[in-house]
Amino acid sequence: MMLRFICILLCILSLSSLCGQERRVSDSLFIKSADSLYREDQFYFGFTFNLLLNKPSGIDQSGLSGGLHIGFIRDMPINKRRNVAIGLGIGYSFNSYGQNLFIGEREGTEESIFSNLRGVAYDRNRFYTHIIEAPLELRWRTSTPQDHRFYRIYTGFKLGYIYYFNSVFVDGSNTIKQTQLDELERLRMSLTLSLGWNTVNFYFHYGINPLFNDNATLESGEAVGLNAFKIGLLFYIL
Repeated sequence: MMLRFICILLCILSLSSLCGQERRVSDSLFIKSADSLYREDQFYFGFTFNLLLNKPSGIDQSGLSGGLHIGFIRDMPINKRRNVAIGLGIGYSFNSYGQNLFIGEREGTEESIFSNLRGVAYDRNRFYTHIIEAPLELRWRTSTPQDHRFYRIYTGFKLGYIYYFNSVFVDGSNTIKQTQLDELERLRMSLTLSLGWNTVNFYFHYGINPLFNDNATLESGEAVGLNAFKIGLLFYIL
């Protein structure tokens, strides 16, 4: 009886050992598969402080100008170690700019007006942009399959389109809004750079082309122009 029990126990232990080996082999294959397929940083969101560069004389920013940016980037490693990759995706960007550039429409016509509000008392003057963007990035990082805390430098180009623009001037009970502008450069082209470690990443964004075309001029005849420069923090999620 005892001998039969020992034989059964040995059989059970042998089967358990075989099953354990199969699990270890399976786990090993899974890890190897994960090593060969892992990707990084495919979802992002961030916050920026927005500046306007190349301003005409007399035009200044006022108040806080900021932006919110979210999107998805397909990470496509291009080397065996998978620490260099190409990123291509789609995103959304909301931006607010406080300044003293009045944007209106000449009464009785659809002709746009751009004027300097320096010396004029008003409650609020801002314009807002809602942009659909397609980022293209060259990515370098120190990541490994086991460690998701790493240094990164991502540089790239963004092609965007302003699908909604809104300029708002408020003076007491008087509110003037302008949403349709022929002078607005809706197609956006920008250079981007994000760098950092782990969850903290500094983000820089420079608009190559101005927000307004050559037809947008002040009463003095000076071109409005305005190039957007954004600096802030960007966060990536797998």
